[in-house]
Amino acid sequence: MVAIMTETTRTDSPPASRPVRQLLAASVGNAVEWYDWYAYTFLATYIAAEIFPKGADNSLVPLLSTFAVFAVGFFMRPVGGLLMGAIADRRGRRAALTVTILLMGGSSLLVGLTPTYEAAGVLAPLILVVARLLQGLSVGGEFAASTTFLVESAGPGRRGLFSSFQYVSTTAGQLVASGIATLLVDTLSDGQMNGWGWRVPFVLGAVLSLVGFWIRQGAEETRSTEQQQAPRPGLLEALRRHPRQSLLICGITAGGTIAYYTWTSYLPTYAELNAGIEKSDALLAGTISLAFFALLQPLGGLLSDRYGRRPLLLFFGLGFTLLTVPLLHALRDSFAVLLLVQCAGMVLLTGFTSISAAVNAEVFPPRVRAAGIGFPYSLTVALFGGTAPYVGTLFKEWGHSGFFPWYVAVLCLGSSLVYLRLPETAHTELRR
Repeated sequence: MVAIMTETTRTDSPPASRPVRQLLAASVGNAVEWYDWYAYTFLATYIAAEIFPKGADNSLVPLLSTFAVFAVGFFMRPVGGLLMGAIADRRGRRAALTVTILLMGGSSLLVGLTPTYEAAGVLAPLILVVARLLQGLSVGGEFAASTTFLVESAGPGRRGLFSSFQYVSTTAGQLVASGIATLLVDTLSDGQMNGWGWRVPFVLGAVLSLVGFWIRQGAEETRSTEQQQAPRPGLLEALRRHPRQSLLICGITAGGTIAYYTWTSYLPTYAELNAGIEKSDALLAGTISLAFFALLQPLGGLLSDRYGRRPLLLFFGLGFTLLTVPLLHALRDSFAVLLLVQCAGMVLLTGFTSISAAVNAEVFPPRVRAAGIGFPYSLTVALFGGTAPYVGTLFKEWGHSGFFPWYVAVLCLGSSLVYLRLPETAHTELRR
């Protein structure tokens, strides 16, 4: 496995001359991308009522249909990671970032303008499906391109710090989407929300995408001149020529993604189902812990630049292996306990999220770096992260809710074994 990472020990070009502008370009765009992605989740009940036919005997049919469309978008992310990653490797990182943010803006506007089922019949859900497919392509491609762009823009000894802004901006987008959805629900009547209010965040997302596009237009290309002049890689070249690196990305990501989606998305629902926490308390604890999580990310990145990537990855992996079961079993009908459990998990999770972009970028050579990261990462997220709420709920339905913490712990143990074998790359130069 040492041979996997030796191609990152030399550099072909200096980092960007305006690193702050680069950081802003990647972070703002990423925040907008994830704002659009999460807005759908927060407004799912309103979308269900307007876009899908109402079930005759089961009021959950429209909502289930809405979440089915959400899942379709999720499983388009690997395709987006492959296609947009290939654009980043063939045409440049900035070109791919431009495509992803325009694609997200257009798909967000399409969601906002989707006609109701009453007005357009079956055409309404079909339009929504197309919009979510485009959003899935965009989000999958955004991670591939922005991860590469961020890490390649960093100055010496700052790749971990720059990497951490991947999840700072992701969390910011999630919090903004939640805040705007909450504000609309609190200020508009039910009739207004069902009529037009739910569309506002998506139209706003399209406008914000234009702002992100403008910022990204001023960013520098991070591919070296040598790479720009080299023959363009094929669409599947990363998978064909670097299968071990692709599997390594899967191993690095599996534990991280299940822990991330469990703690940032599913834990409030898990606490409601298994500990009797009130919905309002669960959502408030989730919001506070997300803000805390965003603040931790730069600290994790700085620590990795100083002490290395592997110590933080092992802190995360072994921490979740040993503590997932005790933490989730400690939940009870108490806001304070839930908040403590969530914040404890966020501290452990930072060992992965703050540096995952840097670790991934340090695995692949520059020629296929974006596509090499994008496909295996997004596929692993879809398989383990995106299914976390479903698996947790399924265990509950089977009467074995206690199995879910063990499921998370086992995946984190598997990733920890991968981390133990990783050579340290924090203090080597990144080949560009």
